[in-house]
Amino acid sequence: MLVFDSSSLIWTVAAVATGGVILRPWRVPEYVWAVSAAVLLTAFGLVPLHTALAAVAKGGDVYLFLIGMMVLAELARQEGLFDWLAMYAVQHARGSGQRLFDLVFLVGTLVTVFLSNDATAVVLTPAVYAACKAAKAEPLPYLFVCAFIANAASFVLPISNPANLVVFGSQMPPLLEWLRQFTLPSLAAIGLTYLVLRLAQRKQIRQPLATAIDVQPLSSGARLCALGIVLTGVLLLATSALDRQLGLPTFCAGIATAGLIHLRQRRNPMPVLRGVAWGVLPLVAGLFVLVEAAAQTGVIDRLAHGLAALARGSEVQASWSAGVVSAIAGNLMNNLPTGLIAGSVGHIVDLPVRTTAALLIGVDLGPNLSITGSLATLLWLVAIRREGEHVGALDFLRLGVLVMPAALIGALWLLHL
Repeated sequence: MLVFDSSSLIWTVAAVATGGVILRPWRVPEYVWAVSAAVLLTAFGLVPLHTALAAVAKGGDVYLFLIGMMVLAELARQEGLFDWLAMYAVQHARGSGQRLFDLVFLVGTLVTVFLSNDATAVVLTPAVYAACKAAKAEPLPYLFVCAFIANAASFVLPISNPANLVVFGSQMPPLLEWLRQFTLPSLAAIGLTYLVLRLAQRKQIRQPLATAIDVQPLSSGARLCALGIVLTGVLLLATSALDRQLGLPTFCAGIATAGLIHLRQRRNPMPVLRGVAWGVLPLVAGLFVLVEAAAQTGVIDRLAHGLAALARGSEVQASWSAGVVSAIAGNLMNNLPTGLIAGSVGHIVDLPVRTTAALLIGVDLGPNLSITGSLATLLWLVAIRREGEHVGALDFLRLGVLVMPAALIGALWLLHL
């Protein structure tokens, strides 16, 4: 009876915390809910202190990765690199909304692949909004591109989404193996997302755009930032190819790029550090503790062994089930805790390679269904609200129900070729 009561309390606290992270009632930051729940579970002895600390420590590589990427993204924002890219895209659209749509999609894909989906949501979204205002275009069709490509392109490379590090942890596949598994599914996800979005937004993007766009030359700081981003991408590709963890190299690359630019320009680095969304780190740490608490109830263990049993009977059926269930779960509880649970499943039992890959695809791509499905989409929502744009949950769902299932089915189908 005591075990049952403890389990009920753990799941109640976890459910309230997850609801707080997704809905942000009273505008309380997401990390407050996650950290408060973790502290509460520890204080009442539902999670031993040493277990909670060990759970937090598991995220070391993820924290370093996030810090490096957030510093690079904030540096690019303050140096005007993404504003320049967006204005350059508007200029080359030459008055065509369809061409601008294609260019924003291309830039969003590249930013997601090489800088992570959170960078697309946080940094590219305001730049695209500014570009649309300059071109006198209705911004929402182009802003939707930022939201959907942030998730659709997030498993091209291990660095494209922090959730990838969470799902695989220390068992991250080498780069060549990653590319072998995920290249075709990624192409399907990106291509089908593009086609469905283009069709759904075709009327809105037919409107002609302003053509008198003044693109200012890149500053020296922006050029250095672009060089730092390119070199960071090369470093991470090499690190992944050598089957090493990505966190420390990303952290070092981000700090080194910021340090070089600020030393050369003799500027105070504090504005960049203040602009970084540090709350993401305690949010992830709190979620690690919540998932560890959920594991103590035995539910994750039963899920893991159930999936392993299904895989022994039919690997294809297990992979499709894993992908679809993780996609749906990501929308119910956000993809960060879903990714942590998927990672725990992979540590509890040995799953076929394609089944684990399907779990990741569901975690990364599934959140394109709802506005609360991923951290990147929540950050996107905050970014567009700052610009005065409002997208309701139902509005996003109407588009998401067209985009996500097609991309998910295509990605999972190509996974098995």
